[in-house]
Amino acid sequence: MSRNVQQQPIMLAAGGTGGHLFPAQALAETLIKRGYRVIMVTDRRGLNFGDNLAAIEVRHVQAAGRKPGLKGLLRMVVKMGLGYAQAHAMLMKTDPAIIVGFGGYPSMPTVLAALHQGRSVMLHEQNAVLGRVNRMFASKAKAIATAFPRLELLPKDAAALTQTGNPVRANIASLHDEPYTAPGEDDPLEVLVIGGSQGATVFSEILPAAVAKLPDHLRRRLHITQQARPADIEEARFAYAQINQRVELQTFFTDMPQRLAAAHLVIARAGASTVSELTAAGRPAILVPYPHAMDDHQHKNATQMVEQGAAWLMPQDGFTADALSARLEALLTNPQKLAETSANARAAARIDAADRLADLVLATAGIGAAENSQETAAKPSKDQPDQALMEMAS
Repeated sequence: MSRNVQQQPIMLAAGGTGGHLFPAQALAETLIKRGYRVIMVTDRRGLNFGDNLAAIEVRHVQAAGRKPGLKGLLRMVVKMGLGYAQAHAMLMKTDPAIIVGFGGYPSMPTVLAALHQGRSVMLHEQNAVLGRVNRMFASKAKAIATAFPRLELLPKDAAALTQTGNPVRANIASLHDEPYTAPGEDDPLEVLVIGGSQGATVFSEILPAAVAKLPDHLRRRLHITQQARPADIEEARFAYAQINQRVELQTFFTDMPQRLAAAHLVIARAGASTVSELTAAGRPAILVPYPHAMDDHQHKNATQMVEQGAAWLMPQDGFTADALSARLEALLTNPQKLAETSANARAAARIDAADRLADLVLATAGIGAAENSQETAAKPSKDQPDQALMEMAS
């Protein structure tokens, strides 16, 4: 059958966490502004981001990652099989011009079904290491967009790479042109502590003890805004109260742009979205990579930030109260260093990443090309649909 890509929707398949969904959201918003219909496919966890995705057509498929034991394996295979069937039917009904995979297990059924139907697929990798699901499809995609200058664990037969950057939400990108004002000698010191979408227990444990070791004159100027896990927040609140420290604790910030704009220094994990938003906002940061991240990708993200002079790296095994207190005192008393690192972070940003990625998506799909792009749908692959599922199980 004939397919007119000018009239077909663009489908985005993303994992159900902010690290995958936020870049997909930014791309979706950019494409919608250009007049294209966008369908985003994720799992039920995407419902947690309902307000952010309200303007986007969102569909859900079944998906599950690998958990230990036979029961975990069976659950994954069943869930992925159901998701594959849902995605297969959805693709047949909507007939998208291209499917863009953002990684994460929930993207797998849609990308796999698209390849089996002979559809155009491209990938976007948010981290400095190619993720496991994207790695499976790297040699079958037509293009791979990257966030970082270097991408590790790339198969030899992978598609060509294009560094577009990692799209950030428009309200974060708008901070790029706001100047960073380093604190004066007697100015308040604003430190923002964020731990990803669910906080980080280690921050709640270490920060109060580290702050307690700071000189009194520095502590009196210090105001901490910290994200904490629900299970940790009261204990952290008590610890700060014991040292009479000014602090605002929340489990989640809905006004992150304002928080970033006010911060002189950020302490954070090194997930892809966090790193991209820090560079977009031009905020100096101490990065504490999550040590159990797959393929140690957060450490690789942080390393490339440090190489660009845009952050400082503190591995979690060295993230002690003494070490953090010494680092905080050195940085908060050196406004010139904070300003330099802010400038480097801002320079590292690909603030037009959403537009760059949108251009690559449209070019890969043949949309907007000079000649009228009419193509015949390829015959579905004869590969068994559970082949990739069993790859994941191995």
